[in-house]
Amino acid sequence: MLEPYAVLLAHADGSPVSTKFTSGSLGADDPFDRHIAYVGPDDIAAGVVQAGGQFSVDEYPYSEMIVVHAGQVTLRSQDRTLQLNPGDSAVIARGTSLLVEAQPDSLWAFCADTQLVEERNPGLTALPQLTLLSSSNPPDAEILLSPTPQCRSHNLFVEEETHLLIGVWDSTPYTRRARPHKLHELMHLLEGSVTLQVADGSDLTVNPGDTVFVPRGTPCAWKSSVYVRKFYVVK
Repeated sequence: MLEPYAVLLAHADGSPVSTKFTSGSLGADDPFDRHIAYVGPDDIAAGVVQAGGQFSVDEYPYSEMIVVHAGQVTLRSQDRTLQLNPGDSAVIARGTSLLVEAQPDSLWAFCADTQLVEERNPGLTALPQLTLLSSSNPPDAEILLSPTPQCRSHNLFVEEETHLLIGVWDSTPYTRRARPHKLHELMHLLEGSVTLQVADGSDLTVNPGDTVFVPRGTPCAWKSSVYVRKFYVVK
């Protein structure tokens, strides 16, 4: 079995990424033709969608976070409308009656939980970049190669049945050694810069506006010399 590795989904400036994508949908009820970078046996998928036009679905089949990289994407549910410009992010909960209106050649990154579950709490959740945060646990002391950072976070979307958490996190600078990533995680960097060192020793630098996905179990080190703030999806 191949070892998992971090994949860059999209650059802030629209420049090409070296990630290999597979074209297709996530299932029969998926309204999009996607470029899929990761799909695992544990019902998590990540990649990008490049599309324009209108897409509708009576009951959205996944719980999914999207972050817009180009164009404009408008999400309409029965009780809420969200207009997303580059850098904006939102969560579509499974079961939502949804209309998507995308300007031509709009591009957004996604992380979707495709698990089949009984409980559904449909709706749209905006992810404000300036969300107020509360103190959260720093990395374990045994893996730190620097002083312990101050970390904060806030879960803006929680799906208890699938253990899906989506929100905003920030941290003062720190360095830690490589260890297998504990969870699947999508990161969209809002501020700062971080270098992820992967299993083969190569560096993957993530800058503001970039989106990266790190599968669970990926050997990955972290080095940041400045304050970092990000959107996250973890499971």
